[in-house]
Amino acid sequence: MAGGGSSHSGEGQKKARIEIIPLIDVIFFLLATFVLFTLSLNNLQSLPVQLPVAGQSTDDLKEDNTVTLQVSDQGTFYWNKELINLNEIAPRLRDYKEHPRGVPRVLIAGDDRAKFGMTVLALDEVRKAGIDQVSVETTVRPTGR
Repeated sequence: MAGGGSSHSGEGQKKARIEIIPLIDVIFFLLATFVLFTLSLNNLQSLPVQLPVAGQSTDDLKEDNTVTLQVSDQGTFYWNKELINLNEIAPRLRDYKEHPRGVPRVLIAGDDRAKFGMTVLALDEVRKAGIDQVSVETTVRPTGR
């Protein structure tokens, strides 16, 4: 009987194995815990900032003498809704820059069929006059408005 018991004891022992899947789960859990813990340790410091409010001040509205130079599809130009020739643009721009009622600003606009080349001519005239504040309107407006 003692001999029969010893033969079962050799077959009944299992080999020790390391299961890898639970080990990977534990490692990812520890990594996530470490990352979250280190992120919570960051002491964020900030300064109070007063951001500017959009819009214009009342001083800018009083002195807003922006000239609108519109180009039409037929190659005609409008100076603040007044029909002018291409030859009149340069002298008017020079006069506008020499006698400003504030900062000289020009808005170049075009109607829905304006040619790009004529708009570039108007932009060149503004550049030649030495006016730095130039805007190009991206919305379409009817001719002469």
